[in-house]
Amino acid sequence: MKSFLASLAAVLLLAVPLAARAGTVTVKGSDTMVILGQRWAEDFMKKNPNTRLQVTGGGSGTGFAALINGTTDIGMSSRPIKDAEKQKLGTLPNAAVTEVSVAKDGVTFYVHEKNPVQALTVEQLKGIYLGDITNWKEVGGPDAPIVVYSRENSSGTYVFVKDNVLDGEDFVSSAQTLPGTAAVVNAVAKEKNGIGYGGAAYAKGIKELSIKKGQEAIAPSAENIKSGKYPLARDLYFYLRARPSGELKAFIDYALSADGQATATKVGYFPVK
Repeated sequence: MKSFLASLAAVLLLAVPLAARAGTVTVKGSDTMVILGQRWAEDFMKKNPNTRLQVTGGGSGTGFAALINGTTDIGMSSRPIKDAEKQKLGTLPNAAVTEVSVAKDGVTFYVHEKNPVQALTVEQLKGIYLGDITNWKEVGGPDAPIVVYSRENSSGTYVFVKDNVLDGEDFVSSAQTLPGTAAVVNAVAKEKNGIGYGGAAYAKGIKELSIKKGQEAIAPSAENIKSGKYPLARDLYFYLRARPSGELKAFIDYALSADGQATATKVGYFPVK
C-alpha cells in the first residue's frame, strides 16, 4: 500500500506545473534559443519582480526530455516536436501538449572570413556533410581539405540539417561534434578551412554563406528569412505539457508582444508577427 501511495503521489506531483510547485518558471532546451530566452527572461523579470525565470540550454532534445520527466515548465526547440516525443507527453496526466512559435531563424552555414567561397547550393552542402566533397577546390575555393564541424544529435539544429540538407542521411564520420553553436562559431573563426552551421544570431567573427538556388544566391537576411525565401528558414518554438496559465502565460504573452519581438530582432532573430 505504501508503495502504491508513493507512486500515486509521484504521478500527481508531475501533473502540477513546476511554477506552481516552486514559484519559479523554468525554461530549458535549444542552445540556439538560449540567448533569446535569457534576454526575454531578464526583461520580463524587470517588469515582474515577483517572478523568477531560469533559462538553460542543452539542446532541443534535452528540452523535450525535461518536459517529459517534469523538470521544466517550457521546452525550447529549434525544430518541431517528433511524433515519439508528442506521444510520450500525451500519455502524462492532464497533458495537453501546446506548441507556440515565438521567433523565426535561418540555419546558416559559416566559413572562415578569409574563405573566398560566398555561396553554395544545398546539394553542395549535402555533399560536404556526407563526405562526398572533401576539398574546397571542388566548390570554387582553395586547394585545401574541408574541416567539417557539426552539433550533437540532441540539437534541434542538427536534426534540422539532417532532415532538410542531408535528406535524412547520416553526417560524415569525420565531422567534429561540438556542444553548442557558440563553440561551432569559435572553431570556424580559428580554422581557415572549416565549415559549420547554426542560428543566424551567432554569426559573428565568421562569414555567412548564401544559398544558391538556380542563378540566385540567397543570403540569410532578415527580409529573406521573414518571407521564407531563404531555403533554410525555420520557426523557433516553446513547448508546454499543458495549456499555459498564470506566470507561464504571462511570460509567453510577453515574448510574443511588440516589446518581446523587438528583443528578438535586437538579439539577431526575426519576429513571427
